[in-house]
Amino acid sequence: MSPVVFPHVATLNYTGVSHVVFHLLGIPGLENQHMWISIPFFMSYIIALLGNSLLIIIILTKSGLHEPMYLFLCMLAGADIVLSTCTVPQALAIFWFHAEEISLDRCITQFFIIHCTFISESGILLVMAFDRYIAICYPLRYTTILTYTLIRKIGVTIFLRSYCTIFPIIFLLKRLTFCQNNNIPHTFCEHIGLAKYACNDIRVNIWYGLFVIISTVVLDVLLIFVSYVLILHVVFQMPSQDARQKALSTCGSHICIIILFYGPAIFTTLTQRFGRHIPSHIHILLANVCILAPPMLNPIIYGIKTKQIREQVVHMFPKQK
Repeated sequence: MSPVVFPHVATLNYTGVSHVVFHLLGIPGLENQHMWISIPFFMSYIIALLGNSLLIIIILTKSGLHEPMYLFLCMLAGADIVLSTCTVPQALAIFWFHAEEISLDRCITQFFIIHCTFISESGILLVMAFDRYIAICYPLRYTTILTYTLIRKIGVTIFLRSYCTIFPIIFLLKRLTFCQNNNIPHTFCEHIGLAKYACNDIRVNIWYGLFVIISTVVLDVLLIFVSYVLILHVVFQMPSQDARQKALSTCGSHICIIILFYGPAIFTTLTQRFGRHIPSHIHILLANVCILAPPMLNPIIYGIKTKQIREQVVHMFPKQK
């Protein structure tokens, strides 16, 4: 059998000098448009920050919203704020002030927070699917199954899963010698995006990164799919059309957010794998869409489609007579 060949995995001869400072170039090829590109970045960040903060305040201050579905939504909003804050200000600093320089430790820290938050959001979406499954399939046992104690344990488990799966990558990156180019054509740091500038063999990084994706995000998608198959099986056995419509309407917001979260990520992965002739700035813009779109649109979707949240927003901002 012929050996498997990976890109950028050959061990090169190097002098032992390793870069400890890198330069994030933003979106190469569109440097002249950086100022214009910063406008949607800035607007989406403000909307995400205000929308998710408002969502958290409403859920935590209104006792009527202290239900499992809204508490999980509160977790999702918090993760959205972290994800946006970890990436967008860095991009804006590049666009506005040409603040491209970033240390290796800071780059690894940013990557760690981004990946931990992304996996946490995936876990929260899975739990929200489980919540809808219990609510529709076992409505009489809903409050006895999803107790506050269990919700706290679920929240801790989601955090520990993301932390424990991403933490080893810190050591996988720290062992590398970065003696190649230290200019990174991106707005934020990624695992393989950083590792490919090493002179060492990075096959361990590639395989472990693949393991993390399969054991977390891919597994979550499969379990969400199974949850909704079971939900639809129960819904279509309901005798009343009104009951079926009501049950499906409670899942509408969650399905929209699932598509919004996984859709751009899957599309970006496919373009990176098969779109070899697509310009690099398109790949970078798509990667930023994965970061920008869900945090901005999640509170809007739940605000529009969820009656209880919509009513609370109206009460907070009464119309002036």
